[in-house]
Order: sequence, then structure tokens, then C-alpha cells
Amino acid sequence: MTPTIPLASANPAAEIAIRAARAAFNRALADADLAAIGALLTPDVILVTGSDSAVIAGRKAQLAAWKREFSARPRTIYTRTPGSVTASQVEPIAMEQGRWQGVAQGSEAPIAQGIYSAKWREAGGVWRLVAEIFVTLG
Repeated sequence: MTPTIPLASANPAAEIAIRAARAAFNRALADADLAAIGALLTPDVILVTGSDSAVIAGRKAQLAAWKREFSARPRTIYTRTPGSVTASQVEPIAMEQGRWQGVAQGSEAPIAQGIYSAKWREAGGVWRLVAEIFVTLG
């Protein structure tokens, strides 16, 4: 018999911490704050982009990609909005799923949007991103 795996988080403290970390990440993106972004990434974090599925492997590579993104004009402000956060009952990991969008600075209309999943890991009382995968839907 296959055990039932709960889809709702049985760890509300983890969910609150991850949602707070996501809010901090969104603020860091809006503020172009590379130090704040770096603090939320594990050293070996992986990001798979939404359109061309490019793989950005490692904290240094991701920070370099964000630095390039922040210098673009007009700049695109990306926001991730979590729909669900499911924390493991057996490991210090969690899965976040939600919607993302990119809006040109000074505009309100999204120029790109879609869905994402993110894996988080807690170490030393801090939740950090391990991996994110994005799908562009519009």
C-alpha cells in the first residue's frame, strides 16, 4: 500500500517563514538589491528560466544574471506570488508554487507572466532557495 502524502503544509511556522522569505526576495528584486537576493540563495541554487529553459546554476551565476537584468532599460520588475507552500514532515525542505509576472518599470501591465515552483531548504533557522523552475504562459 502506498502511504498518503499530505498536500497541505503540516508546518505552519515553515509556511510563514517561507512566505516572509519570498516577500523579502520580491522586495530585493524591486530594489535591485543583490546582497539581499544572495542571502536567500543556497550556494548551489538552480534556476530554470520560463521561456527558453536556460539553466542558471549557482548563487554567483544567478547574481550575475540579476545584475545584467537590473541594468536593462526599461527594467523589468519580477514578482512571485505564492499560491501554496508545502513543508515536508520528514526533512527541512518545502515546495512553493504560485504565479509570477514581469512588469516594465513605470508600468502596471505585465509583459510576461506564468507559473513557478520553488524548492526551499532550512538550515540554521533560515529558509533559502534551492531551485526554481518557471513556465511562461503569457
